[in-house]
Amino acid sequence: MQDTSNEIVSQNKELSIWEALIPVIALIGMLAYNVFIFGEDALGGSNQFILLMGGAVAALVGAFNKVSFDKMIDKVAHNIQSTTGAILILLMVGALAGTWLISGIIPTMIYYGLQVLNPTIFLAACVIICSVISVATGSSWTTSATVGIALIGIADALDISTGMTAGAILSGAYFGDKMSPLSDTTNLAPAMAGTDLFTHIRYMTITTVPTILVTLIVFIIIGLNLDASGTANTEGILNSIEKTFYVTPWLFVVPTLVIILIVKKTPPLIALLLGTLLAAVAALIFQPELVALLGGSEQLNFNTAYQGIMNSITIETAIETDNKVLNDLFSSGGMQGMLGTIWLIICAMVFGGIMEAVGALARISQALLNLFHTTFGLFASTVASCLALNLTASDQYLAIVVPGKMFSQAYRDKGLAPENLSRSLEDSATVTSVLVPWNTCGAYHSGVLGVPVASYLMYAIFNYLSPFTTLLFAAFHIKIKHLTQKDADVAQV
Repeated sequence: MQDTSNEIVSQNKELSIWEALIPVIALIGMLAYNVFIFGEDALGGSNQFILLMGGAVAALVGAFNKVSFDKMIDKVAHNIQSTTGAILILLMVGALAGTWLISGIIPTMIYYGLQVLNPTIFLAACVIICSVISVATGSSWTTSATVGIALIGIADALDISTGMTAGAILSGAYFGDKMSPLSDTTNLAPAMAGTDLFTHIRYMTITTVPTILVTLIVFIIIGLNLDASGTANTEGILNSIEKTFYVTPWLFVVPTLVIILIVKKTPPLIALLLGTLLAAVAALIFQPELVALLGGSEQLNFNTAYQGIMNSITIETAIETDNKVLNDLFSSGGMQGMLGTIWLIICAMVFGGIMEAVGALARISQALLNLFHTTFGLFASTVASCLALNLTASDQYLAIVVPGKMFSQAYRDKGLAPENLSRSLEDSATVTSVLVPWNTCGAYHSGVLGVPVASYLMYAIFNYLSPFTTLLFAAFHIKIKHLTQKDADVAQV
């Protein structure tokens, strides 16, 4: 019976490019309206349902072309199965974030990061501080809403342009967001492209490090030509951290060991699990009172230690301090906090699976390859698609998801490794979202920092330089990774 079905499908005529684009156009239209209605709350679930609706439109196109429903479901199941590793990594990232918070690792990073601050190189210091904090937390949003607000206040005291300061804050925040294994976008991009987390991060450094260095140089030059007055006072924040956590450089041992594991190409799940367990041990050693409180007691014993550690790993954890700014920063969603992103991935896989089953993705890929005969052309079309979705769908996650599924086959057909695609997605979709006033990221950061997008637009140097860097590297074929024969065989299977 199954064989017959496959025979019928194989005899179907190939979809026209317009038929293949119907679900994509419908999806973008529905997403644009959905974001218009729900704003930044669209990620609460309505965007996920819209992805399912996009899949339904693709299924209708398939039905008109006599593609069996079973074939579509099988492809969806295969797609979801292929993201199992990414989903498990996301859960472990949530666990890691929780234990790194209660152990004092993240607060310690922030503590020493804030001490980099120097009025003479204030803007460059903003980039460095926000980079450190965003790498530690995996969130540009959290960085902006906490330390970012504090730095804007300091800029006011120093009589430095808030537009410049916001640009420096966001440059550092998005660098850290891109490079952090705790970031949801950094996990989402390789999941869509078909590579693993740490391969993706290592490959991103090729374009991201030069971009942040150029950004730092520009801000140093700007800063040296500024006439700043007053002093930057971070004493209150530092004192609050010291009151709440035991701060010691010994806590850097855990992230150092995790970095060594990553460099040694340890499988991501193992590296993240060991990072979580080591941080749990560090929490018991350095923050016993805090663990006891999370375990529902003032006294640490085996039961409260177990409960405190498990709570930090699995559910939302919030550490109360005497500083309002820090209260927002010192919170983690644990494994539970990753369920929204996992939900998005599953719904994206439904859309992508049906598109693949009906032949729409293959047809779009073929058209793209015919349109862009060069490697540079394919990179350029990826960047353009991400920018277009940031402008129309108004959401960075969707600007990663849709092109990620649409272009993955085209990159394979060109013999390009999937990390080329995942890097292009991050270099264009993630970082440019904050430059669009009506995008959820642009609206959020502008509102939180109290600085209009138009004011910080030209100073968010890292954000608008990143797409150009990735295109420059593609144009000159710098470090463009190709599929090995083994990779190609695996992709075909």
